[in-house]
Amino acid sequence: MKSSIFKLLAVLACGLLISSGGWTQDEASAVTEAVTEITTAVAEVTDEIEAAVEEAAPEAALVDGDVVKTANMGLFTANNVWMMLCTALVFIMHLGFATLESGLTRAKNVTNILFKNTAIVSLGLLTYALIGFNLMYPGDFSIGKFFGFAGFGIGIGADYDSLSYAGAGYTYWTDFLFQGMFAATAATIISGAVAERIKLGPFLIFTTVYVAIVYPIVGSWHWGGGWLADAGFHDFAGSTLVHSVGGWGALVCAWMLGPRLGKYVEGASKPIMGHNLPLATIGMFLLWLGWFGFNGGSVLSGDPEGTSFVLVTTSLAAAAGVITAMLTSWIVQKKPDLTMALNGSLAGLVGITAGADVVSVMESIVIGGIAGIIVVISVLVIDQVLKIDDPVGALSVHLVCGIWGTLAAGLFGTDKSVVAQIMGIGATAVFCLVATLVLFGLTKVALGIRVDEEEELRGLDLGEHGMEAYGGFQIFTTQ
Repeated sequence: MKSSIFKLLAVLACGLLISSGGWTQDEASAVTEAVTEITTAVAEVTDEIEAAVEEAAPEAALVDGDVVKTANMGLFTANNVWMMLCTALVFIMHLGFATLESGLTRAKNVTNILFKNTAIVSLGLLTYALIGFNLMYPGDFSIGKFFGFAGFGIGIGADYDSLSYAGAGYTYWTDFLFQGMFAATAATIISGAVAERIKLGPFLIFTTVYVAIVYPIVGSWHWGGGWLADAGFHDFAGSTLVHSVGGWGALVCAWMLGPRLGKYVEGASKPIMGHNLPLATIGMFLLWLGWFGFNGGSVLSGDPEGTSFVLVTTSLAAAAGVITAMLTSWIVQKKPDLTMALNGSLAGLVGITAGADVVSVMESIVIGGIAGIIVVISVLVIDQVLKIDDPVGALSVHLVCGIWGTLAAGLFGTDKSVVAQIMGIGATAVFCLVATLVLFGLTKVALGIRVDEEEELRGLDLGEHGMEAYGGFQIFTTQ
């Protein structure tokens, strides 16, 4: 095609020269023949060049594909590293729970508390791997959208593709470990409410079953794509699904267990002071630090805008909770109470956890501030009116402020339903209360749940473990 065009142009050019008298007929024929040979060679070279370009085109496309794949892998790696960092921060929260609970209780029970918190995270991870993860994320539900189970153990299938899993936010293994850290938190909440008088063995058995079955079933209703998710319920990082689940269990356990000896004298509440407020304060700051992973990781990616916004709302809510709890306790108790300020920060954190991603920055301050007021009033009501002995204020922080935070997400959150939030709170309450009454009731009948009076007075460190947290120091065992 190209050769014919070149020949035609050459003939036309020679014809014009002949007609103008520039060349003779023989000269024009010779020139035309030479031009034809040249144009034929040019056309052949052109065809070779085009063929080479066409042959190289797939390779060029492959290079472009590799660039895209490399870019996707880079984003995936960044997301996964962020999620693993958040997993480590949530893990640090267990040290925070251990030190806070130890500091707010008496020296003679510290070894017992540290032992429980060490065992809880270990048992929680193992049971979550065995059964909990696949209960919480069953894929397909077998009973409506209330219950599903994907089988025992964890593992990936033959068709697993890390870049397709969870929208390329993280790997399957990171998903399991991050969620597993949340699971153990529910049992830790119960530990604080029953501190200083519960038998170690029965406690570990009950909390193991609670974390393995009760917690993941409730979580599946929303995070696992169950019926609460369909109803429009919103709980970003677990004001209800983690904190209230632990709180409802703690409420039943503390009520069934009864108060510590000497807590209520002739109907009046007697304060039993914690032995180490510096340790409790360290615990609070460790928990605040860990909450950056708790809420920040719940974005489920390293999205710069999403994660930074959630960290801001989380921190401001905690700060507001400290200030309002401090002022409330100062007004009500006539002196500023450090333990109330510490719980105020945790109240703000629990309160913002449900809606950290859907409320404005200023609304997060309001939510945290109200939580700080609520926690002080709640501690006093539970202790002095309901007469439920909660040594660390776990019920007020995790249950009451968990309820407030879940409602606040509906009140302040964009396009969120208060009705759906109330539905989620109510369903969680009923399921957890019934489950705890059955499980803890059976444990009480079968094994007993409370240490005897002599052991409680001596301290659980000696009675349950035969060792002391503070060797060489005088420990008072009559208070």
